[in-house]
Amino acid sequence: MPRRAKSRNWKKQRKIGYLEKKKHKFYIFCEGQQTEPLYFAAFRELIERNPIYRDMVLIEIIPCQSETMRVIHAAEEYMTEHHIMRGQVWCVYDKDSFPADHFNGVVYHAEKLNQANPELQYHAAWSNECIEFWFILHFAYYTSNNHRSEYVDFLKGRFKQLGLGEYRKNMRGIFDILLSHGNPKLAIRYARRIIENSADKTPAEIAPGTKVYELVVEMAKYLPEDIKKYFVEESF
Repeated sequence: MPRRAKSRNWKKQRKIGYLEKKKHKFYIFCEGQQTEPLYFAAFRELIERNPIYRDMVLIEIIPCQSETMRVIHAAEEYMTEHHIMRGQVWCVYDKDSFPADHFNGVVYHAEKLNQANPELQYHAAWSNECIEFWFILHFAYYTSNNHRSEYVDFLKGRFKQLGLGEYRKNMRGIFDILLSHGNPKLAIRYARRIIENSADKTPAEIAPGTKVYELVVEMAKYLPEDIKKYFVEESF
């Protein structure tokens, strides 16, 4: 029995040592249980297959089934509990019908946390109203401030038009569909333009809008070259 305990400790130490060697660390806390985690998991799988970066990048995706401020509090607790002092912490959450002060509060709390430790930086990857707005931008420059149900209807219509079946929340393969039938590069450009045109507004006032593109841009740096080209603008 003591031998087994020693073996388990050795394996645990080896795993900790392996994770510490990861130069780029992403901790992604998702309000949703499936839609967002499935989307970001596709990035992780591709990066893990990239021989250039797979040993350098750590991506942990944590569905926390919480909204707005609870997402960042869950992230903060996780970092403390696991003694994590370095990396990028991303809080992915929707506006939906939550109060504006809660929605904006994640951004303000992240800024406060970032002052404490420059090596552990928190980011608010919010969507107003929902993650479907980010998906829409892969197909069109959409600026109408509609209810989230209309964003879902837009995607259902576009999917039907493209012969992709029916769009539904929590669907598997959403990353592949957006990559092959949409335009991630344009989605990033559109999302950035909306944010830049609303520089004097709070997140709750930017409707529609999303900062999910910032997380996508960061992770796209480590994608295999044949996939990366769909996300990154060419430089000359």
